[in-house]
Amino acid sequence: MKRDLYMEVSARIVAELEAGAAPWIKPWSATPGANTPCNAATNRPYSGCNVVLLWMAQAAGYRSPRYLTFKQALEFGGNVRKGEHGTKVYFVKQLEIRDGADDGPSTRLVPMMREYTVFNVDQCDGLPESITAGKPMRVRNPDARDDLADQFLRATGADIREGHGEAYYVPSRDFISMPAFGAFKSADHFYGTAFHELTHWTGHKSRRDRDFKNRFGSRSYAGEELVAELGAAFLCAEFGFDGDLRHAGYIAHWIDLLRADKRAFFTACSQASKAADYLRGLALAEPSEVAA
Repeated sequence: MKRDLYMEVSARIVAELEAGAAPWIKPWSATPGANTPCNAATNRPYSGCNVVLLWMAQAAGYRSPRYLTFKQALEFGGNVRKGEHGTKVYFVKQLEIRDGADDGPSTRLVPMMREYTVFNVDQCDGLPESITAGKPMRVRNPDARDDLADQFLRATGADIREGHGEAYYVPSRDFISMPAFGAFKSADHFYGTAFHELTHWTGHKSRRDRDFKNRFGSRSYAGEELVAELGAAFLCAEFGFDGDLRHAGYIAHWIDLLRADKRAFFTACSQASKAADYLRGLALAEPSEVAA
């Protein structure tokens, strides 16, 4: 029987949610600088659903989220220890299909899901330190405003109005409302909320133009909230802020969404990765624009 990879991954996430845990909520401040899963051979960060799947694998207690394939471990003079079980990651490859038509052959691209197994560097022996060593840790004061994160928020150019009302984003007026910093239980909670609203902000038609109405119909709101949650999680992990679930009430809606559409989690993760990349791009572009 042909395996349905979309179904398998979706079922794993639903099982976590049904147990009352969102697998992207983690205490990131304990391991600053070592939260974003990456390929140990290339140092390229994983994206989309693979980030969440590798975070779930980290529950085994690995010291850093650095992963490689069996073959890559051998290429660097090491090996995966006998009896170790790897973690499945997924990539979509574009397959070129040739159609023989009356007016000559035409080609079309068909997305094909591919599954790979990767192993944490802690599951390997004999790897050089350059492969096993992660980034240096970033130390910060958990109660104070964070300069680096504040610079990031400013660099996006988003209209963030702090100090009044609830936390929300208004698409029609394109601004983010945030309560005052002191109103939050911690700096982590403040920045997690800001990243959540910023992810919504990226969906504006002048930016990523994200609209799930055609895709998810009546569940489009749950889809957008899932993107915002995941986008915030990706950024919290990067900055070393503890994750927090904005609204536990959404869990039931996400279970409903993932059950109704086996590709929904992949779509949401992919859109969240693109939103985080979009924000990083704005932050990176900012200094040169000021200089000009």
